[in-house]
Amino acid sequence: MNEQTLLGTCHCGDAGWTLRGDPGSITACNCTLCRRYGALWAYDYVDGRIEVHGTTQPYTRRGKDRPALEMHFCPTCACVTHWLCMRLEEDGRRRIAVNVRLAPPEEVAHLSIDHFDGLDSFE
Repeated sequence: MNEQTLLGTCHCGDAGWTLRGDPGSITACNCTLCRRYGALWAYDYVDGRIEVHGTTQPYTRRGKDRPALEMHFCPTCACVTHWLCMRLEEDGRRRIAVNVRLAPPEEVAHLSIDHFDGLDSFE
C-alpha cells in the first residue's frame, strides 16, 4: 500500500510544503487571523511528517506579549503556507500546521473539516 503524500505550493511556486501520511481531519478556525486567511490546517510536528520548502516570511500578532503562533507566508505572492507554534510541547516537540488550501482541491476534497472556535471558546 502506498503512503499518501500531499503537496502544497503558494501561487507563484516559490514556497510550499509536503505532508506524508494521512492528514486526518483538517481544521477551519475562526480566530482573528485564520478566518481572514481562509486557511484550512493539517497538523504535525517539526521534523515529523511535514516538510516546508522555499523561503517564507514570518508574522506574529502585534499587541501580544507572548504570541502563540508564527504565521509564514511567501514573500513574493503572499500566500500563507504554514504556522509554527512559538512554544514547545511538554515532550519538547514543536507543533506545525500547513495550509491545506495550497494543495490541489481534488486531493483534499474528501477530508473532513473540524470547525474550531479559536475566537471565543477555544473548543
